[in-house]
Amino acid sequence: MTVRFAAAGAVLGLALAVGAPTAWVLSRPDAAAGPPVDQVLERPAAPATAPPASELPSVSVRDAAPTVDPAVAPPVRIEVPGLGVTAPVDPVGIADDGQMALPEDVDRVGWYRFGPQPGAAGNSVIAGHVDDREQGPGALFPLRTAEPGEEIAVTDAAGEPTRWRIVSREVIEKDVLPLDEIFRREGPPRLVVLTCGGPFLPEFRSYRDNVVVVAEPVPGTTP
Repeated sequence: MTVRFAAAGAVLGLALAVGAPTAWVLSRPDAAAGPPVDQVLERPAAPATAPPASELPSVSVRDAAPTVDPAVAPPVRIEVPGLGVTAPVDPVGIADDGQMALPEDVDRVGWYRFGPQPGAAGNSVIAGHVDDREQGPGALFPLRTAEPGEEIAVTDAAGEPTRWRIVSREVIEKDVLPLDEIFRREGPPRLVVLTCGGPFLPEFRSYRDNVVVVAEPVPGTTP
């Protein structure tokens, strides 16, 4: 099935929430840390010794056809030591309803296999459920407290790690997510990690928002 990025990103508005609200409502973090996500995703990555570039590249929209070389080792584990996060990563695609498929096990997360692998040009997208009525908090539940400067490690099936430093975390309403930027396949390598957040809407059995974390490579640690 061929879908546009906006359609693939619709999962971020629907399928990232399951079950019922948990401790989120008891200890809501700040809605954002670092610069706005859309600004981070639009700008060129800054060199380690230089400030962020001021010019913003234009945004292109492309069909979400598979582009990953089958020989490329997919990511198999994500770790955020500062948050106590460690989770297996499953390659995922598009479900029959046109949405991004995610592991039903909330302790596992999904990597969008039709986009770049971590370390390649463009944005590698990893997402998972925040919680579930029966299973409880998911692996990415602590993502809502991520702070700029914290590191993320992603290990691939060949045992090769990439290391990332968080530059932005923002809670964004699902109907205004910058989907084209999140699923961009060109530009500097970035890691985008998502889960649900904000208030729980019982009538939709879903959270209103997504927690979006953007990380850039730790200098000298990506291919």
